[in-house]
Amino acid sequence: AVSVLVISCPCALGLATPTAVMVGTERAAANGIMVKSAEALEGACALDVVVLDKTGTITEGAPSVTDVALADGVGEDEMVGLAAALERKSEHPLATAVVSYARGRNIAFEADVLEFRQVVGGGLRGSVAGYDVLVGNERLMGEADVDVSAQAGAAAAMAQRAATPLFVAADGACLGVLGVADEVKAGSASAVAQLRSLGLHTVMLTGDQPKSAAAIASEVGVDEVVAGVLPDQKENKVRQLQDEGLHVAMVGDGINDAPALARADIGIAIGAGTDVAIGSADIV
Repeated sequence: AVSVLVISCPCALGLATPTAVMVGTERAAANGIMVKSAEALEGACALDVVVLDKTGTITEGAPSVTDVALADGVGEDEMVGLAAALERKSEHPLATAVVSYARGRNIAFEADVLEFRQVVGGGLRGSVAGYDVLVGNERLMGEADVDVSAQAGAAAAMAQRAATPLFVAADGACLGVLGVADEVKAGSASAVAQLRSLGLHTVMLTGDQPKSAAAIASEVGVDEVVAGVLPDQKENKVRQLQDEGLHVAMVGDGINDAPALARADIGIAIGAGTDVAIGSADIV
């Protein structure tokens, strides 16, 4: 033992580095953080930018319907019933919110759905009770030539309150819009403040429309917002920052975050997230 100490002590790599890694990983583990490698622990010290997913990372990931705006002559049961029938075919958190709302209001939504299709970055489309039904964002409605101008004011008001507007259309006519909001996690604002105090630039990535994203960003205090991104564009944003010579951490929880988590210099997954995200990350 004495021989090992005499030989090792002059060399910092001999004792100091393993000890630092051991202490660092144990301290992290005591706080519920799993560091998968010494490289991740070391790399976290060299970061310039932290990119944050919104849903399930900054927010709780359990949205609920907070607003309903109907077109003239349209009943709530009709619109919500068609929307929920389509949304029950999806596992997206927004879809779950619409189905839960219909169930809570005892609105029937058991109609068969045919030709169901998920439009990436847009929403859902399918045939419900003989109607060609769409549920999604304004971009989806525009691609389908659905006029949503009559509901634009209501949708903008929902977005200002940090709710995501979901337009509902049947046979080319807009039936109304649902506002779905997701509460910000209690610790998100303080976490972002701590990151900024370390001199890190914070970026929030989300598929939400800009107004909804801006409301959340203002609440938690991030430096930059990138809204309306498709799942594959998250990785592109990380790559773009790296091309600028920055060391980037990506924080996320979903399947669509996995490519960005793998691309980042340090991938950080929320432990309550998907297995794919956790498997792609360096720190959990």
